[in-house]
Amino acid sequence: MNTHEAPENVRLIGGEMLLWSDMSNMGGIADWRGAAFELISRLIPASGRVLLVGPHPQGLVNEVVSRAPSAAVLLRSYPDACALGERHPGLAVYCGRLEVFDAEEPYDLVLALDGLLRTHSAEAPAAAWRESLGALAGLIAPGGRLVLGVRNDLGVDRFLEARPADREGGDDQWAPHGFDPTYPGGPAALDRGLESAGLSVRRCYAVYPVRQAPRALLSREALAADLPDALTFPLSARGGDRMLVADPLRLTRLVFRHRLGEELAPLWLAVATRPPDDREAAARPQRDTEPAGAELQRDTEAAGAELPLGLVEEAAALYELTPAGVRRLPDGDERPIPAGRVVEEILVEACAREDVKTLRELLQELAEWLEAGGDVSAATDSLVYDGERFAAINPTAGPSTPPEPRVVLCRILWRFAVRLLAAGHHHPWPWPLEADQLTLTLCGMAGRPCDQGDLDRARKLDAELGCPADEHVPTYRDLLGARDRLADQLTAALARISRLETKLSYRERELVRAKAKLRRSQRKASAYRKTLGYRLSRRLARPRKVARRVIRLLSG
Repeated sequence: MNTHEAPENVRLIGGEMLLWSDMSNMGGIADWRGAAFELISRLIPASGRVLLVGPHPQGLVNEVVSRAPSAAVLLRSYPDACALGERHPGLAVYCGRLEVFDAEEPYDLVLALDGLLRTHSAEAPAAAWRESLGALAGLIAPGGRLVLGVRNDLGVDRFLEARPADREGGDDQWAPHGFDPTYPGGPAALDRGLESAGLSVRRCYAVYPVRQAPRALLSREALAADLPDALTFPLSARGGDRMLVADPLRLTRLVFRHRLGEELAPLWLAVATRPPDDREAAARPQRDTEPAGAELQRDTEAAGAELPLGLVEEAAALYELTPAGVRRLPDGDERPIPAGRVVEEILVEACAREDVKTLRELLQELAEWLEAGGDVSAATDSLVYDGERFAAINPTAGPSTPPEPRVVLCRILWRFAVRLLAAGHHHPWPWPLEADQLTLTLCGMAGRPCDQGDLDRARKLDAELGCPADEHVPTYRDLLGARDRLADQLTAALARISRLETKLSYRERELVRAKAKLRRSQRKASAYRKTLGYRLSRRLARPRKVARRVIRLLSG
């Protein structure tokens, strides 16, 4: 497409990239969904102007355009700008670099969820991150807000992914930001950068599980508390075509357990406000009993109060984190988050220690809980146990006809066996054991023996619930651990072979000496047989033998 084919609502401002498309590689753009939609819907002003800076998913753009009274978009890619202009004829689309964009009027809400890396152009050297932030802050009206996404170079996803961060499959990595000294290296540096641009941070969210697919927004106020396992356990990235170095679940759990959820978040989402200017503040009537600036403080506190403490997506459901628990949106009841440890973690640790007693007791209590009416759709990775009772993390509807508790237990243990063997964890039973055999063994330990028919019905129930077992490929770290175990076993086998070879060599030497002694004895015997005395004794002994035989015959 050339410049003459641009729709009427697309304006070129300079620095546009005519043969470039950021949307052609959607793998490098965060797939914002329900959590981001909910946050943005609370920030869009009832009467005001909204600006989207950089590439965003089509669903998010549609959401903003449908809700905002006046919206505009700034992109550097000319093909993307034309496609967006054709899809939304009433939307003002600006194409070019952020630094040269001169807005006629400032905007009440600026959204840059993709960050500032894709606001530069190949037509000019890339500006530093702080300079781009200053240009972005200049587009915000006094009292307006900014929602900015910032990738974390030391996020937990960087420790999980084996591929280099600058080889994610897209050509947008032609200008790596790792050499920019102004790029924030942590939450404190991000706050200082926003404050230096004249913005006040209202709330900063840690985004999980990965920046490509953000499904949870947790504020630093929420992360400062000790979050329960039922909330943090699902925040690990699994599946896909990722090349994993370590188990995402184990590493993410350690991040939250050591209170590093904000520092090691894959991405930060900051909500900042530009304070009203002095002329606007002076024009407002001051109360006699209030000092100067009290109204501004009250406004900023109200702005922070409307922001959620946290938003978490679970399948098709969206939950808001509250001080007392979670509330399902849009109008669900608030419920507390169940306390306790995840059952799968307890079982894996017991298997690693070969603590068969703990395994047997926990499985028996699980079977009793299911027989007492426990959740039919539960699994070891969706149950928590506080030492006395079990609780489902996110209860879901089961089948219309409740199955037998024995079949439900068999399904739960089959899913655990599949995940245990797929991850390469150690367990107390013979190593080359299939998932079906391990399942029947676990059912026997629970005191509810099952047969192959029960196992078949358990697989059918798992298919009806629509949540197949996660047979993920072992990570590099698991493979290295397996290699080390095999190396230890091989070393022990070689040492035993060496001991046996030493013993065999000693026995062979003893045998050689015995054979030599035997040969010497045989030679001495042969020489003795050839002597005159031996031959005479043999001949003199023969008549006596004949006489004894004759006497024996006559007497008989």
